This record gives sequence, C-alpha cells and structure tokens, in this order.
Amino acid sequence: MTADTARILPGLHGAPEQVDLVVIGLGVTGAGVALDAASRGLRVLAIDAHDVAFGTSRWSSKLIHGGLRYLASLQLGIAYESAVERGILMERTAPHLTRPLPWLLPLSTSVSHTQATLAAAGFRTGDLLRLAARTRRDTLPRPRRVSRTEAMRLAPALRSAGLRGGLINWDGQLEDDARLVTCLARTAAAHGAHVHTRVRVLEATGTAVQLRDELTGETRTVTTRAVVNAAGVWAGDLVEEIRLRPSRGTHVVLRAETIPGLRSALTVPIPGSTSRYVFALPQSDGTIFVGLTDEPVDGEIPDVPQPTEGEIGFLLDVLAAALERPVKRSDVVGAFAGLRPLLDADGSTSDLSRKHAVLTSRRGVVTVVGGKLTTYRQMAEDAVDATGLTTRRCRTRDLPLLGAAPRDVLARIEEPARLVRRFGTEARFVIDEAARATGLPEEELVAPGPAGITLAELVFGVTHEGAVDVDDLLDRRTRVGLVPEDREAALPLAERALALAGARL
Repeated sequence: MTADTARILPGLHGAPEQVDLVVIGLGVTGAGVALDAASRGLRVLAIDAHDVAFGTSRWSSKLIHGGLRYLASLQLGIAYESAVERGILMERTAPHLTRPLPWLLPLSTSVSHTQATLAAAGFRTGDLLRLAARTRRDTLPRPRRVSRTEAMRLAPALRSAGLRGGLINWDGQLEDDARLVTCLARTAAAHGAHVHTRVRVLEATGTAVQLRDELTGETRTVTTRAVVNAAGVWAGDLVEEIRLRPSRGTHVVLRAETIPGLRSALTVPIPGSTSRYVFALPQSDGTIFVGLTDEPVDGEIPDVPQPTEGEIGFLLDVLAAALERPVKRSDVVGAFAGLRPLLDADGSTSDLSRKHAVLTSRRGVVTVVGGKLTTYRQMAEDAVDATGLTTRRCRTRDLPLLGAAPRDVLARIEEPARLVRRFGTEARFVIDEAARATGLPEEELVAPGPAGITLAELVFGVTHEGAVDVDDLLDRRTRVGLVPEDREAALPLAERALALAGARL
C-alpha cells in the first residue's frame, strides 16, 4: 500500500469491467464498504453519481458520538456500538482526524435539580460505556461537576444570573466529516479499490450494473459477483423495497466572536424535553456550529437540503436562554441541513431507531441503510459479510486510515497545523505533491488563504482526491462553503488550484 496509488478518479476512465463487488454511493458508509472489501482482498469498484461526501455525510455535526443520547430511549445496543466505534476511530484508525471535546451543561435557573441529577447520572452511565468499550481515560476524561467560576471560564458568554455551576462530559469531535470520507475513499484505493466519482448507476442487479459517465456521457455495463447499495437517503431510488423516512437536521454557523471565549461545547436543554438539547460546537476554523433539529421530510429528496427560517429561529431562541447576550439572526453567517436516512416505521422521526439494517432485494442487491456516521465501520462490515463473497475476517477494526498515527507522534510533526489536523502524517506528502504538480515554492503553497485554507490542499484535492470543480474543493474538500462570504473570498484560490493542477495532470 502506497499513498501515491491512493487516488480518487472522476469519470469511468480506468474503471474495470469485471469485479467482485460494486459499491454504489461514496458517503461514509459506501467508502467504508469499499475499504472493508478491498482490505479483505476483493476486487472493488466504488462509484458515486456526484462526489465523495456529496450527501448526508458532509452535513453532520462533525462529532464522533459515544451513544449517550440512545441511553435515554433504552437503545442499549446502539449506545454500546457507538461507544466502541468512537474508541476505534479516536485511538486506532483515525486519531489524526478526531479529538476529545468537553461538553458543558450549565446549571442555570432553567435546569432543575432533578434535571441536573438525571443528567449527571446519564453522564456517569456514558462513562461506563466508555469503560466497556475500553477507550482510555487519557482519550476521554471522566465526567465531573464544575463550579460557577469554572463554568464561566469555559464559556464566558454564559448568563451569570442564577448560574450555580455546570456538568462536564467528554465526547469525540471530527476535524471534518467530509475529510473522513475522503480519507476512507483514498485508503480503500490504496488497498486496491477503484474509486470513481461522477459515475451514475442507471440500473443494478446483484450481478451487473449499468453505468453512465456524467462527464463524458459514456455508458458501460460492469459485471460483478455482488452489489452493495450505500446510497443513503437515495437508496430507495435503486431498490424499490426500501422505504425510508428521512429527517432533517439543521445547523447554523456563527463566527467564534459571537460567543467569545467558548472553550467547550455548550449544551442547552430544550424547554419541555428531558432528553433533547441544542448545542454550540466550537470548530478549529474559528466558527461555531449550533444545532440540531429533527424534522420529518416528505416528497422528493433534494441534492442539497435547505434549512428553514423556522428551524434557524428555533435554534437561536433555545441558545439565547443560556447567554448573557442573545445571538441574533444577523449573527448567523451560514446554515446547513442534512437528511438522516431512517428506515420507515411508526412514530416521529426523533423516536426512530438509529440502528442500521442490511437488506437483500429480490434482484440480489444488498442495501445498507440507517445508522449514523460514528458506526459506519460496523455498517460496512455487516454489508460485506452479507454479500457472502469471502470468508476472510474483517480487518478494519485495527486498520489505520492514511495519515493516522498516535497523538504524540502527530504532535511532533512540524508541518502547518491545519494540514496536520486534516492529513496527519501525510501533511508533508500533500505539500510535496502540490509542489511537484505546480512547481511553486513551499511557502506559497502553505500560506493561509481565506478561512485558513492553503493552495497545497486544494491542488492535492485535484491531483489525488478527484476534485473537478470549485464546488468539490470548497464545499467538500475544505468546507469553506459552509460560510458563503468565505466561499466567495476563496473562489480565486480554488480556480487557481484547478488551473495549476489541471495543466499538469
């Protein structure tokens, strides 16, 4: 396995016509399936009609949840599974893309002593999940109660009147969900998978798929021993037996100075609920994400879901109850929404199980659906097992993704911090490959541009990660597009990267 062979390719050029497994969809689950199958020695073709992380996988809260919220609804199995998978990501497969995040629940006048007691008990139970999952204490510290003074130190913008302290819990945070998906796809390619974007499935059975290159219009039929449908909220478009009830989760984006000095995630109870919260999540790029809604979605599934003004107002109103200076609509610099691919069942979408399912259609297509980003690896393992293609055991529990290394090793890397957070030990490789593709000096390639992005990572996005336009670079490879103002400022740099890299490909 070499990093130089780990390339995502746009279009059908170079794609094989006969494989063991075709994977449809390059979100986190599809990329995970491709890696699982390729690492077991199978010949894999993984495709997406658009781009890697085009759908739900780029609209998450960028968290690696330990399953705490599922305890409240007694979904013990998925809570434990989430805790296990969180530990695998943070300690073995992707420590370069994850970090521990403290969560502060302020004990304000709106939080009764009964609610505080229940929350503290929940945090302790969550810590037992961490223990059962064998995640180290130095990765995720124990929950604890903090004084009013310490709560204000972690979140100086809190409303001080009536504040009697806070509760601290720890969970995992991703540098970027789309970056995880891209890393998974490249790691699959490094293990021999053929990973192609801009390739649409016109028809699929368990033994063949008809494909169309969305760049050239070429069509081709690929024969295969099995097909896995990992198309997320669009899975039902390929397999008619699949019935989904998507729900929309909306976030708003704030500048860090809107909630100044925030050093932890902030958790604010939703009035009238004992198990739902709005949170404010500080990001490494100087923004804060505020979420999360859970609204049922009817009708046709859009390529890019849109938040509603009602959802944005709801998030700001709940958050305002905890702050000295309420956040105003004018403080919002961006907003995004994602659709959860939940299996259809009775009840509200907030009550539907987040457990995944693996189903085989009458035409032999294996569909994996449901679940959540944190548990993608287990979903992928179950999907590959369901194909019956191999008796080899899954390897991904202990298989590091490209760039992964222990945290003490990552801390000693001398490349720019942004590149280390996003590429780990591959940071130097990214710079060298960009220099080779463009002939530019290193200082120009790593100079921070709008929102901190670098020309090096944009060029690498074209040469190794399959990016073909500015949308790929700004909306999925770097996520600058979450803030329209930053996206506009970054357009010239993205266009330059495309011109430089395209001329040398």
